[in-house]
Amino acid sequence: MSDTVYLTIDRAREIEEEIRDLKFRARKEIAQKIADARSHGDLSENAEYEAAKHEQELLELKISRLEGMLAKAQIIKPEELPSDKIYILSKVKVKNVKTNKLFEYTLVSPEEADFEKKKISVTSPIGKALLGKTKGDIVEIVVPAGRTTFEIIDISK
Repeated sequence: MSDTVYLTIDRAREIEEEIRDLKFRARKEIAQKIADARSHGDLSENAEYEAAKHEQELLELKISRLEGMLAKAQIIKPEELPSDKIYILSKVKVKNVKTNKLFEYTLVSPEEADFEKKKISVTSPIGKALLGKTKGDIVEIVVPAGRTTFEIIDISK
């Protein structure tokens, strides 16, 4: 399995900004918390100090994870992908065959998925089922709520 992380240029910039914020603002805040906790005396029984040190460890792990993601990132551009089939970054309009209800999704990498923004991961049950399909295809998908059948109404970038 590839370690490549597929990101849009916008998401890569968001991650870079988050790393900068964590390195400069968040590190400074935690350093201040540690300094404040140290000023309270004996560190061996200082819960505030231990909590601040733990927070620092979590922050450094998050920074490391984000930097690792960027190091493995491959920037993808929607305009370079074909629009005849569903690929990552495709915008898909589907109809639930049973209810006739329409849904629109954009297929993205797991790192960019955000269901509130209708961005679903290509590794999700719906994403996996839609990949490679074309307009007019009927797709049966097993989701946590059971089985559902979608008709692919439209594909765009």
